[in-house]
Amino acid sequence: MQDEKYLKLLSEKYPSKKAVCREIINLNAILNLPKGTEHFMSDLHGEYEAFYHILNNCSGVVREKVNRLFGDILTDMERQEICTLIYYPREKLDMLQKRDILSREWYRMRLNQLIEIAKLLSSKYTRSKVRKAMPEEFAYIIDELLHVQQDEDDNQVLYHKNIIDTILDLDTADEFIIALSALIKQLAVDHLHIVGDIFDRGPYADKILDLLCQYHSLDIEWGNHDILWMGAAAGSEACIANVIRNNLKYQNTEILESGYGISLRALTLFAVNTYPNQNPMDAALKAISVIMFKLEGTIIQNHPEYGMTDRMLLDNIDLEHGTVMICGQTYKMNDRSFPTLEKDNPYRLSDGEFEVIEELKAAFLNSVRLQKHIHFMYEKGSMYRIFNDNLLYHGCIPMDDMGNFEGVTLEGQTYQGKSYLDYADQVARRAFFVKKDQYALDFMWYLWCGRKSPLSGRNIKTFERTFLDDQSTWSEETNPYYQYYHEEKTCNMILRDFGLYTSMSHIINGHTPVRTGKGEQPIRANGKLLVIDGGFCENYHETTGIAGYTLIYNSHGLRIKAHQPFESIYQALRENKDIESDSQLVETEKSRVMVRDTDIGKHIQENIADLEKLLYQGFHKKDL
Repeated sequence: MQDEKYLKLLSEKYPSKKAVCREIINLNAILNLPKGTEHFMSDLHGEYEAFYHILNNCSGVVREKVNRLFGDILTDMERQEICTLIYYPREKLDMLQKRDILSREWYRMRLNQLIEIAKLLSSKYTRSKVRKAMPEEFAYIIDELLHVQQDEDDNQVLYHKNIIDTILDLDTADEFIIALSALIKQLAVDHLHIVGDIFDRGPYADKILDLLCQYHSLDIEWGNHDILWMGAAAGSEACIANVIRNNLKYQNTEILESGYGISLRALTLFAVNTYPNQNPMDAALKAISVIMFKLEGTIIQNHPEYGMTDRMLLDNIDLEHGTVMICGQTYKMNDRSFPTLEKDNPYRLSDGEFEVIEELKAAFLNSVRLQKHIHFMYEKGSMYRIFNDNLLYHGCIPMDDMGNFEGVTLEGQTYQGKSYLDYADQVARRAFFVKKDQYALDFMWYLWCGRKSPLSGRNIKTFERTFLDDQSTWSEETNPYYQYYHEEKTCNMILRDFGLYTSMSHIINGHTPVRTGKGEQPIRANGKLLVIDGGFCENYHETTGIAGYTLIYNSHGLRIKAHQPFESIYQALRENKDIESDSQLVETEKSRVMVRDTDIGKHIQENIADLEKLLYQGFHKKDL
């Protein structure tokens, strides 16, 4: 009965045999097109300009196509100017206009070149999909120009020339170039993956999210810094304190105050009154740090299942001697001024601290732009994603010292591997969408820095790094995952747990910067695992030796792209400078990957099977 009902509904969409046959032919044709290009990026950390440039150049894909078409007929500088025009069409046109370079012949030449690039990139898509990607106001004209064919009398060529002439006569060439550039970039990358950590360190995560909100097709795998902001936007006081502290530490208060309208005035006033011997910013950092340690201690007290009681250090402070006891050993502190610390209850907020955190919480909950961005993070994001037989996650799969999945008991049930990440995803959504779920709000903080958090993967030592000069206490032990993930058998165990058994499956991982300068490589476990955090953040460039890894997966295989530091968009516009990138082949497919081999292809094949059932069964039933 269910089958008959479904076929009846399907017949309403395809009411005749001719309509069914036409759709089967169309879907079969799509299956035999090459798969679209996937672009993987990770650990953006607020580095807006570098991200924007790599998003625009599609990790070098655009430059490769330009070189392929014009490598033998244009100079390096001419080809690079075309690339810059595609990356930043409006800005480049404005700059060239001021230099009085633009002429009718220049426009004609560039329009023809852009049309050739768009033709090349559109060849792997259906005409319908390409048309949908076109800016609506120019869709018909672009469609005509992309499909001009030479004929015996050159009628089509003349038709093409007349269209270009009309565009120039009507003074719409600038807008047409902008439209073509947008189409080229959309065709160059079919789908974008952001493997975590959009927020913190760099100053402009909000601008990155504005770009992502407009992107045509993407997914996000949450990172620990993302989950921290998500927890803060949900109302977790501990997450809020950590967000404020991070941005004060990295001097990124602009994103709070200008980006999201979150005022630090109450915190600063409280801080200068409480710690009068420090400058206002240092005092604010000290004040929020103390508030943070109090809030975290309360969470740890309330959740013994987190196994983090050794991180409750405020009650181990000896204010008289300026020392703290950690794991049975006494250490001298670099600061002994803690006027809000109560000896009998060190984790209780003072009245002033309580008022500060309540005001900050109201600001986070009522920031319209922040709430919009976090809604988007939930809509497009998850703890992990399986996409075209690859497994994407930011942090780790917690393991024990023997290399087995670590069991984590929460809310009376034990989770490990995939089941743990599924549970974490569910609770993260509860935190934001179920009001006043304190357990879920506390768990958001645990996901940020918990000892067995799949997003953290290390034992955080914020207290020691803040109040102790003895750097031997700063070392943050990492989860055994980061030793075992070099082994192919471990990666295969993880992939199988997530239902991936094909030899072409990989783990795409972020979170831990690849120290290229020290000889580390992003390709691990005999090619089964790829770490694509190469250090987008400027603070990491000295550590990593490069400025970020990205990954390209097209119909021919997988390529890691290693990027050098990006100077600025201004330099790119003025000197046509691109990011220098080295390409490293990870895997070449034995035969070209077609749409039929992808997740979309599997869905299309299911649709074809349903249509064939309708064709051979449904139309023979009288009720259809």
